[in-house]
Amino acid sequence: MVAAGAHRPGPLKQQNKAHKGGRHSGAPQRRAGGRVSAKAQPRRRLRDLSRVDRRHQALQLRRQRKEAVLAEKRSLGSRDGPPHLVVVVPLHSRAAAQHTLRLLQSQDSALVRVDEGTAGGFALLCPRLKQRWRFVTAQAGDLHAVLDLAKVADSLLFILDAADGWDSAGEHCLSCLFAQGLPSYALAVPGGTDLPPKKRIDAKKKLAKAIEKRFPEAKLFFLNTEQESSLLLRHLATQKQRHLAFRDRRAHLLAYTAEFVPAQESDRVGTLKVSGFVRGQTLDVNSLVHIVGHGDFQMSQVDAPPDPLSLNPRVVKGQKRSQDMEVQDDSINGTDEMEEDVKVLMKADPNKQESLQSEVVPDPMEGEQTWPTEEELQEAEASLKANRRVVKVPKGTSKYQAAWIVDDGEGGSEKDDDDYEEDDIDDEMMEEAVSQEGDSSEEEEEPAEEECETMTISECLRDDQYDEKAEEDEQMLERYKQERMDEMFPDEVDTPRDVPARVRFQKYRGLKSFRTSPWDPKENLPRDYARIFQFQDFSRTRKHLFRQIEKEETEGALVGWYVTLHVCNVPVSVMESFKEGKPLVLFSLLPHEQKMSVLNFLVRRHPSNSEPVRAKEELIFHCGFRRFRASPLFSQHTSADKHKLERFLRPDAALVVTVYAPITFPPASVLLFKQRSNGMHDLIATGSLLSVDPDRVVIKRLVLSGHPFKIFTKTAVVRYMFFNREDVMWFKPVELRTKWGRRGHIKEPLGTHGHMKCHFDGQLKSQDTVLLNLYKRVFPKWTYDPHVPEPVPWVRSESALPMHEVEME
Repeated sequence: MVAAGAHRPGPLKQQNKAHKGGRHSGAPQRRAGGRVSAKAQPRRRLRDLSRVDRRHQALQLRRQRKEAVLAEKRSLGSRDGPPHLVVVVPLHSRAAAQHTLRLLQSQDSALVRVDEGTAGGFALLCPRLKQRWRFVTAQAGDLHAVLDLAKVADSLLFILDAADGWDSAGEHCLSCLFAQGLPSYALAVPGGTDLPPKKRIDAKKKLAKAIEKRFPEAKLFFLNTEQESSLLLRHLATQKQRHLAFRDRRAHLLAYTAEFVPAQESDRVGTLKVSGFVRGQTLDVNSLVHIVGHGDFQMSQVDAPPDPLSLNPRVVKGQKRSQDMEVQDDSINGTDEMEEDVKVLMKADPNKQESLQSEVVPDPMEGEQTWPTEEELQEAEASLKANRRVVKVPKGTSKYQAAWIVDDGEGGSEKDDDDYEEDDIDDEMMEEAVSQEGDSSEEEEEPAEEECETMTISECLRDDQYDEKAEEDEQMLERYKQERMDEMFPDEVDTPRDVPARVRFQKYRGLKSFRTSPWDPKENLPRDYARIFQFQDFSRTRKHLFRQIEKEETEGALVGWYVTLHVCNVPVSVMESFKEGKPLVLFSLLPHEQKMSVLNFLVRRHPSNSEPVRAKEELIFHCGFRRFRASPLFSQHTSADKHKLERFLRPDAALVVTVYAPITFPPASVLLFKQRSNGMHDLIATGSLLSVDPDRVVIKRLVLSGHPFKIFTKTAVVRYMFFNREDVMWFKPVELRTKWGRRGHIKEPLGTHGHMKCHFDGQLKSQDTVLLNLYKRVFPKWTYDPHVPEPVPWVRSESALPMHEVEME
């Protein structure tokens, strides 16, 4: 029988030396020399907790987490927190969204207030339940409105059709919302009473089976009576809230009202007064705000007007308030009273305010030599005196102007030098154009226009439209062929015959090993790198900022306050879009988030899109709270220090997309869209922000191929890789490989037509191909454009060709 109180050794127990095992005991033991490391003492307590104390500590932690969740749930929609923002999204053209809104407005003992800005929006106040909601409607066809409202929504209310659930536009909308990040949601099905009882049950089963894949374990709410709408409201108020990381760490608000005050200098720019409820984090007046879709701006001050959606409103003389349901317009809701009671919370401090500078202005003289010493100045004056000459000049000419006047005798040599420099520039431009445009498999040229022929044109417009569609199909077929060629022969190019290979590929180099050979990330950087910002340690800066947010060290407008932000230098187009019914969403920026750098996104091809997407094509990015246009680079996602460029967006692998864009601290979701010729935006890839790293090396590979002409035991004569003797000598140090795994090198050129003798580690097969790899670092183009045009309502494309229909010639 074991004793009840077993002895446990304490932290100060004596530890004897271990037995010396001799030479076989290992190097670490011999290095230690018999010394025993001291036992680490815990700082917080010198004794282990007992079983009762451990259980008590776990109970306390569990209780704290439970209280935090309950406090968050109680604050949302309460008197002290912001109203519960519910975005209504109909997913079918036949979905009765207005019927749902009317049912929600018909609640007993509820006060309804209609928004003046957004069409179909209203606020629902329930003093008896001590809850307040704000409902905003977004059409599934308006992609930007849906995504912008989902960024700030507490809950999404999807309206389904009783028969089909959602259509193709609703499916596209759901794909975008899931990729961006889905907040808490509920599914409502209005109507369905016109069906017979038996068919109604079958329709419910069919609909439940359809939503099971998209929304597992989701509950359907059938809205036909006021009681069912009350159950839906209770579900929205009590369900667990989902968190989106990119908005929880930044203050944000959805505009309730807005007013534009034009500036004195111009009517096109002015101060925008945006009123709304602060959400997410504390809002600091000295930080920058980003108006989604319009850009970054500074704030001048923050006001605190009366809350228009208060659960306990002040009674004004001459205005009776009924406890029953009332419908009021915000224009009647005490505008004069609000103007009188507006309090200035804080004003921006110019010394602490964040700057709007997004780019570094490069100094062209940076890196030049320092000011010359006195000895160097004296030597320069002496050389000038020795080289002085007498020249006839017009009256009033200065010494500096006279130095540029050329005699007749030396004019010819100067002209020859200038011509030589211009030839060098032209050659360099030609080489740059050739290296950028390249051959058919590297940078394919646009298809040449077909020769026109005389024909009779019919008056029917459908024929013209059909011809245009046929031309688009031909272009798409050509791109499918290019993508298939890149899959079959990756990175292979034909050696040009009109330009020497040593000139055409002069910017490329050979590597002994792509994985282990060194490549300096600071070598030969483009001029655009002088315009961007780079962190010494990005992850440490990110951790420091997030730690400050968790400690709540910032001062400003707290979460739940109704405030008015004075945003400076805003174009009048922002107010015009708000008057048209578009949502106005503001996000506060963390430090450095207005500055430009190199962003890397990890994305995967979306299964709904199969069209080929080439690198450096213009794409539309939705990154966190930003959206912009840029032409990215695609590269492989590996753990190495060099990453190979991909010419197309692969459907079977995750790729890294690299662009110049404003800094954003991860985590943040990213959506990639491609604009069609008719203005629609197709979702082509989804993913997340990987890093902000200008030192990430993206390497472009070129493969030159040759054919073994004569094969010996370990040598072979290779042709068709080069076409002159000088090129063979130029690329002689680069290692060769074959498609069947042999490795070798060039021994010597044979003749003058590019044949060469090569040595390999084994005998070649006659059907083998000899390859030579060349590498060059590439950088993205500065194509960042914050303006993204509004998309046309999405319709499924029928012209996409499946991959198996593409035939190679």
